[in-house]
Amino acid sequence: MKGATFLHTVTYSREVYYYETDRMDCVHHSNYIRWFEEARVHFMREMGFPYDKLEASGIVSPVLHADADYRAMCRFGEQVEIAAGIESYTGTRIGFFYAVTDKATGALRCQGRTLHCFINETGRPVSLRKANPAYDARVRELLED
Repeated sequence: MKGATFLHTVTYSREVYYYETDRMDCVHHSNYIRWFEEARVHFMREMGFPYDKLEASGIVSPVLHADADYRAMCRFGEQVEIAAGIESYTGTRIGFFYAVTDKATGALRCQGRTLHCFINETGRPVSLRKANPAYDARVRELLED
């Protein structure tokens, strides 16, 4: 991801809350994964394919893998921005990237990725090209621009 550029990145802003910090006065590492989810849901809504519409069509997208590289601490009261975008897409899987930065300075605090698959209501893998062609077309359109 270092040095890479991605099309259609959406930035999600938020404040660091007290309950997200630990005894060392910094954000507990597990909260970055939660922030990735917040940014991913925001990204999908902004790009025109919100999670609730995908789920209403009988498809869910569980996380298969998540990773985060922590660069610097975030602390209570700070404002952060989380850039999110699609890194990969096969029709049955979708990968997202994230970059958490300090809103005031732009300093990178954390970066990471998540990988998801698409399954139906019975838990069987599905291809979006067949199960939800409009969603599939929108994702492919974003990746081609």
